[in-house]
Amino acid sequence: MPSRLPRAGNAPEFGPLRAFIAGAAVLVLVITGLAWHSVDALVSNIERIGNLGLGGGRDGAVDILLVGVDSRTDAHGNPLTGAERAMLHAGDEVGTNTDTIVLIRVPNDGRSATAISIPRDSYVEIPGLGKGKINSAYGATKETQRMKLINQGVSEADADKQSTQAGRQALIKTVANLTGITVDHYAEVSLLGFVLLTDAVGGVDVCLNAPVDEWMSGAEFPAGRQRLNGPQALSFVRQRHDLPRGDLDRIVRQQVFMAQLVHQMLSAKTLGNPTKLKQLSDGVGRSVVLDDNWDVLAFLQQLKDLTGGQVNFETVPVADLNETISTGESVVRVDPKAVKAYVAAMVANRPADPEPIGIDPATVTVDVYNASAVGGLAGQVSQALQGKGFRSGNVGNYTGGTPAGSRVLAANTADVKAKAVARALGGLTVVADPTLSADSVSVVLASDYSGPGSAASTMFNPSETSSPTATPVPPAPPISAGQNGPKCVN
Repeated sequence: MPSRLPRAGNAPEFGPLRAFIAGAAVLVLVITGLAWHSVDALVSNIERIGNLGLGGGRDGAVDILLVGVDSRTDAHGNPLTGAERAMLHAGDEVGTNTDTIVLIRVPNDGRSATAISIPRDSYVEIPGLGKGKINSAYGATKETQRMKLINQGVSEADADKQSTQAGRQALIKTVANLTGITVDHYAEVSLLGFVLLTDAVGGVDVCLNAPVDEWMSGAEFPAGRQRLNGPQALSFVRQRHDLPRGDLDRIVRQQVFMAQLVHQMLSAKTLGNPTKLKQLSDGVGRSVVLDDNWDVLAFLQQLKDLTGGQVNFETVPVADLNETISTGESVVRVDPKAVKAYVAAMVANRPADPEPIGIDPATVTVDVYNASAVGGLAGQVSQALQGKGFRSGNVGNYTGGTPAGSRVLAANTADVKAKAVARALGGLTVVADPTLSADSVSVVLASDYSGPGSAASTMFNPSETSSPTATPVPPAPPISAGQNGPKCVN
């Protein structure tokens, strides 16, 4: 029998509920269902699991591992019907892979949230198994343990339950080892759940740069803006073949989908519709797994000041997008040191912006000037900014004397273009320069600079073992849930 959530007084009012919606797409749907639709009745249907080796938010934030599972069963282990498998393009294979892996970090003050995506093909160290793709940590561990238990005489049902637990534990440890972040809570959503929850909110708007027709995922869409129902949305976020950057473009799709879902729910007050709430509840009960020590309602109250503009979706840096290992298999190589450095810089205690920065980097031209003793630094940082989508302006040495520290210059400190550049460079200070025009953004690099493009920032410097043909991919600009309308993507 699933464990029951502790009650936390009366259900929160709509303000706190709206705030939490901005947290992270599917996970939010789980929690909003808890807050609005008969807490006792809903919780009794949610699968709850313990003994996952989770932390306790002792590092100043709550870190949630959100996992999208490619499973042929529902959250309670019941097989999907043939019609459901066909709808999901799931086939008949038995393995369990984690197609979506997102680490959501929410500081204890509840005023911001960062969702960090990890490419499913990242080649990492998996506890007990050695090197492998991170999306196999769950499934490969589960199958190894299942066969071991079966050989020991354990029943099929008990072996499946115990091995599933081992798979989840392995994935949690793998993510923690890669990012340097201890996972505090665990949320798992199946493919079926994604479809049911998307339909429950009436579909989600997306925008494509070009038409797509890819049979493996079932993705067949025209270019431009369109609203997708549940099965269509699943094809949209699962496609990776025929995309320029493969799994990285798929991650961008997942991020813009989640950001738009958050935005639509906030704008349309979806959760005020009893019919949609009933659909949410039914979908949650059949497709969601949560850890049993999570007092979700208390967490919800903690996030009462969170808004869509303070929720960003980001992706870890990639050292090689298409590395071939000894077996001939193509993987995504990530440098654990670079990932840890990136995550550490991203989650540092920097103040959240009071307003969303929903600006297209391609519309911002940035001048970069070197005031340090590091030769070529301005060019390296300008290149890093181009990798994040910004346009390159003047690049050279700074002639304005010795600055007190690295900074972004603009006509005024409230300039959203300058804020976007400052964020992209690791949180630099924006300083007003009345000599600049309203359209100008400049970066001055002093000896203290250690962000993207610097020697101290390993994310743009492949390790010594890198192949000369490696394709490193720096993190793309963050996608904000405060953006008005869907961002067009590949």
